[in-house]
Amino acid sequence: MTSYTLPAPRPRREAPARTAYLIASGDLRESANVAGWPAQVELEAAVTRVLNALGWEVVRANEPDAATGHGFISSQRMGLEVFKTVPVDAPLIVAEAVWQYSHHVLAGLRTHEGPILTVANFAGEWPGLVGLLGLNAGLTKMGKDYATIWSVDFADGWFRDGIREWTETGRIRHDVSHVRALPPLPDTPEVELGRALGEELLTDKAIIGVFDEGCMGMYNAIFDDELLNLTGIYKERLSQSALYAEMLQVSDAEADTARGWLTDRGMRFRFGTDEATELTEGQVRWQLKMYIAALRIADDFGLDAVGIQYQQGLKDLVPASDLAEGILNSTDRPPVLSRDGSRELFAGRAVPHFNEADEGVAVDALVTDRVWRAMGLMPDNTLHDVRWGEEYDGRFVWVYEISGSVPASHLGGWDRAEGWRQGPVFFPAGGSTINGVSKPGEVVLSRVFIADGILQADIFRGTVVELPDAETQRRKDATNPEWPIAHVVLHDVSRDQFMARHKANHVQLVYAPDADTADRALAAKAAMFDRMGIRVNLVGRVPGL
Repeated sequence: MTSYTLPAPRPRREAPARTAYLIASGDLRESANVAGWPAQVELEAAVTRVLNALGWEVVRANEPDAATGHGFISSQRMGLEVFKTVPVDAPLIVAEAVWQYSHHVLAGLRTHEGPILTVANFAGEWPGLVGLLGLNAGLTKMGKDYATIWSVDFADGWFRDGIREWTETGRIRHDVSHVRALPPLPDTPEVELGRALGEELLTDKAIIGVFDEGCMGMYNAIFDDELLNLTGIYKERLSQSALYAEMLQVSDAEADTARGWLTDRGMRFRFGTDEATELTEGQVRWQLKMYIAALRIADDFGLDAVGIQYQQGLKDLVPASDLAEGILNSTDRPPVLSRDGSRELFAGRAVPHFNEADEGVAVDALVTDRVWRAMGLMPDNTLHDVRWGEEYDGRFVWVYEISGSVPASHLGGWDRAEGWRQGPVFFPAGGSTINGVSKPGEVVLSRVFIADGILQADIFRGTVVELPDAETQRRKDATNPEWPIAHVVLHDVSRDQFMARHKANHVQLVYAPDADTADRALAAKAAMFDRMGIRVNLVGRVPGL
């Protein structure tokens, strides 16, 4: 009889009483981890103080590494090793002061048996709250129980009470009374339109082109075909290497013609000469080659929307894709001809782009584009990072930012857009943003996500407001001044209600000409989602529904 040497089972470690273990998921880019480490140290110290005051000890699961200069978990493999040191039933804190790659820790979190708490700062400079929302969305997708909380300074009573509740119950209760299921829809022309558009999509189907899935560890942004296909939407899986190869076939003259179109419309670029730190003409030329290449590939495959991963892979080859993405999302954009020059591609239309290959954005952008065009409205829409926010003049005003890929119409036109260089910490090859301040107006906001094993959509109303120039500049300086900003006031949704409910680091935004039209377009969009089989949740005040 053959005998084998069997691996020894790992002994089950007992979790010490009144002890929480702490981990921090980080970036894949070590430059970002090193830059954000001081903020993370402050966050962990503040959380530890609150728990110590309750008579609890906090044990860091891995010590900071002198060689790397930080203590973040910076890869999936590292996450597996760190979780070996954590008792499987121990109370576990995932503390985030920065953007993080969720997949670094999801394997360990999936099998962890103790209560899990996600906690983040609520600050502009270091986007812990953005990382928190992405991580929470991933945990929600996998059906893993967790508690979550956030704070500006970790000294407020609400935060301390929340931590106390978690130590006593393993949960933190949040107010989600602002969320309700979609009621029976009224018989209106907009609802009839939305249902018809949904039926059309289910019958004729659509294709989204994904240039490499899984950007920046966003497990929540990957929609399984078995769920996605039920809505009538299918994927064309493409490689960023194919995009790069197509860029090499675009001539300098074609790219320069597109740039001339932008500057003729009034866009200004802040050019310098230092490739390492400044925006250069060569960087913009590459970005416009990407724009042209993406359209030609979209034409090749008959795509209804396209998503470029952008943060990995290509960032080491070419400048950031933001300029290309924002142009794609704009109805008013430089014309692009087919390779043989015989026809204009997607003439007169925006080609919805789902930034960071976020497939929740893909579904949302495609639906928005169809509803808004059918209603004769400007369909230009985009995602934003839920970046930060503060009270101003008696109301909470969110800072929504995306790293440069906003459609120019949201800023008021190309003459309101400036091209700034992307930061070298994240984008070594540079590239231009489409920088500016979003115009005031009525907006419809939404997010498609996975929860309870199905696709769901939260949909809600808001208003982009105008703030004084000094306040706008303060907010930009507190976040990323090179990125476009939107000052958003949500309708009957508080800061903490939004944070407790939202299942993504992204939110989709589209304008309507007035409040009544926004309400009617929201109803049409909700009806289309509903007909596609997506569970619709109304968030906050939604007149007429």
